[in-house]
Amino acid sequence: MASTAPRPADGPAAGPDPDSTAAPPGRRRLRIGIGGMSIESSTFCPHRTTYDDFRITRGAELLDRYTWTAPDGDLAERAEWVPLLHAVSLPGGPVERGTYDRIKDELIERLRRAGPLDGLVYDIHGAMSVVGLEDAEGDLTEAVREAIGPDALISAAMDLHGNVSRRFAGRLDLITAHRLAPHEDAWETRERAARKLVERLASGRGRPHLAWVQIPVLLPGERTSTRLEPAKSLYGRLAAVEAMDGVVDAAIWVGYAWADEPRCRAAVVVTGDDPVLAVEQARSLAREYWEMRRDFAFVGPTGDADECVTEAVASSARPFLISDSGDNPTAGGAGDLAYMLGRLLANEDLAAGRATALHPGITDPAAVAECFAAGPGATVRLSVGGGISRGTADHAAPCELTGEVVALRRDDPVGGDLAAVRHGGVTAILVSRRKPFHTLADFGELDPRGYDLVVVKIGYLEPELYDLAADWRLALTPGGVDQDLARLGHRRLVRPLYPFDDEGFEVPHLEPMLL
Repeated sequence: MASTAPRPADGPAAGPDPDSTAAPPGRRRLRIGIGGMSIESSTFCPHRTTYDDFRITRGAELLDRYTWTAPDGDLAERAEWVPLLHAVSLPGGPVERGTYDRIKDELIERLRRAGPLDGLVYDIHGAMSVVGLEDAEGDLTEAVREAIGPDALISAAMDLHGNVSRRFAGRLDLITAHRLAPHEDAWETRERAARKLVERLASGRGRPHLAWVQIPVLLPGERTSTRLEPAKSLYGRLAAVEAMDGVVDAAIWVGYAWADEPRCRAAVVVTGDDPVLAVEQARSLAREYWEMRRDFAFVGPTGDADECVTEAVASSARPFLISDSGDNPTAGGAGDLAYMLGRLLANEDLAAGRATALHPGITDPAAVAECFAAGPGATVRLSVGGGISRGTADHAAPCELTGEVVALRRDDPVGGDLAAVRHGGVTAILVSRRKPFHTLADFGELDPRGYDLVVVKIGYLEPELYDLAADWRLALTPGGVDQDLARLGHRRLVRPLYPFDDEGFEVPHLEPMLL
């Protein structure tokens, strides 16, 4: 995610600057807008995403979000970048309709006021759900296309966990997605979308062909990581396809498994000037994805919560990391479930302090406030978790925690106020706002390297945690982003769809459509 801080709304996007760097002789400098709205939303999460959850970036700060917009960069002579609006939020539950409409309306208004644009770098995620809408990105993109006009080219940069409906893709001209999961190439993907747009506009070749096909497979990201086969080789093919004469880009989306919408499924788009080749390569990628659907495995050893805790305590590997995957806030979980805390406290070795565990990121502003009122060193009796999810399921019940306040931290940029409470060998870090713990810096003064177990609300481990772990288990815990998809109760997916349907599943028709 971007590190740009929000700022108040400013005036209309600036028009052409007569004093800006001149284009090469005989070539008009392109005017290209930048904007978008980015979040992934679990429809099974009771959290609702509001306007305050979004980080809104406009004007010069939006240009500062990227490296390729630099005034002394190699694209400066070819393109004038016109900042519109970008909104990004930590994943969570569906976006409230009023919030979506407010951001959409401002983006469209800025797009209209920007004047004629040659193109748009469309920085989105692709798995946004909005209360009352079936295909949020399709709705947003229709409005963007109407505002920018039929002749401008729109180049979308997406997360590979996004969804690609025909309604959505048909309004785009170029489209690309991450090729790594975890997304270590996120900024590279955005730059690829921008550079290909500049190249396309400068060439004067107009809109390329988009060969689009959906695949009746919907798997969670933890079963499709590019660290492992078969995703590693499948995604590894994309650069070679892209390099073919007549191809502009190639992308594969695994889809977003925690939304219950008809568009949710895997997809392939190959963009190119040679329509026959684009269709051929899209068909090949789609068939390969289908054929290997049963080969996708979890990115690490799995087990239920108690199995993972027991194995971790018995192990000599330190620190031993466990993913509380069902309540992962960076996949759309509420982040307020104390289910794993309860399982840690139920372990005799941990409760007695013969082993130690650190469990950060349980969202509970009321419990945090009690800790601050009591002060460091005080003993507190708390009912932790379930503030958002309470009453939705048995696993959403709060956990009773009596312990010593061992650390307090004010005004974390993401988590707000933080409080650490220790009972026996278990230390829980409570946050007043939903916050992921992905880096060592996120833990503050509580160094995770000093604990036997570290239980993090995450799916696959982000790079720093991956390097930290002496061993690791993916706990298949309940929550809004449950890895056991059958437990969630999807009702609106287009069936048949693997893995919901398998036996007797006929080979699907995987013929790409030219958009």
